[in-house]
Amino acid sequence: MELGERSYPIIIGVGALARVRDFVPPGVAKVAVVTQKNIPHRPDLGELDSRIFTVPDGEDAKSMSVAAELAEGIAEFGLSRSDLVVAVGGGVVTDLAGFVASVYFRGIRYLNVATTLLAQVDAAIGGKTGVNLSAGKNLVGSFWQPSAVICDVSTLSTLNPREYRSGLGEMAKYEFLGSGRLDTEDLESAVARCAAIKADYVAVDEREGGRRALLNYGHTMGHAVEALGLAGRSERLYHGEAVAIGLVFAAHLAHTLGRIGNKELNAHYEVVERMGLPSRLPAGLDVEDTFSFLERDKKAMGSMTFVLGSGAVDGLEVVRGVGRDDVRRAWQEMREADAR
Repeated sequence: MELGERSYPIIIGVGALARVRDFVPPGVAKVAVVTQKNIPHRPDLGELDSRIFTVPDGEDAKSMSVAAELAEGIAEFGLSRSDLVVAVGGGVVTDLAGFVASVYFRGIRYLNVATTLLAQVDAAIGGKTGVNLSAGKNLVGSFWQPSAVICDVSTLSTLNPREYRSGLGEMAKYEFLGSGRLDTEDLESAVARCAAIKADYVAVDEREGGRRALLNYGHTMGHAVEALGLAGRSERLYHGEAVAIGLVFAAHLAHTLGRIGNKELNAHYEVVERMGLPSRLPAGLDVEDTFSFLERDKKAMGSMTFVLGSGAVDGLEVVRGVGRDDVRRAWQEMREADAR
């Protein structure tokens, strides 16, 4: 990750977990390891004074109350400004631990050990940290870059099939960002390809003022559908499953707006379904339920904002001012396609 003085390595490969100690910054005396009870992996930190902090499983861990409890815990442990937080887990853990590291003493160092496919190809890279509010996902957060990101692909063998497919949802997004077909490569190469694309986008637009926003492709409706599931108002989906549905919805929205044709629309179904991901809207979900989330999405600037297909160089662009009727038309078109 090329960010001048804040550049850092992204280590990808079998056995990378054993190298965590090599990337602990100098001057660290204490390490707070943040993880979840269902994650079997623990880094070897040698003689460093370390303590494990276990946070709740699932998306429920990304809350202000859990962040506060974690901050209290590391303060009681005696973590100083020169010490380190190590996040071991998926995107929930890296988002939460990175956020706490960013605000504790107004910012201390942290290191991500990504143990899920979703974290290795996306969530653990780029310094976006955050927690959720009842109003929506990732509405409180900060940009705070890690000291390193460690991606041991052997840890992915411990994931259940649905967790693994969730990571494929983010990989599907990268196929629309120019990665080429990822499921024809070996896993280590595919992860590295996605990480390299993410790093390139972040290096030129760290704080998402422009080009980096394209990495949110599929996430606008994806986050809304995911949040509705977490609120018990729809089927509960993993993040990557919701992103896959969001990718197909974004294609339908671009199609109804005349931005893409049938060939491009059908390509979204091909990629998502090839990866074994859902391409249909959750049964029983009403489009009207999504607007409160879409209009509060962190990308919105006074109106609904989507990343949509176009004739731009990247094939995508940020589109602001999308109206409710536009969303309703695309929703109806997607429902009709689901019925066929």
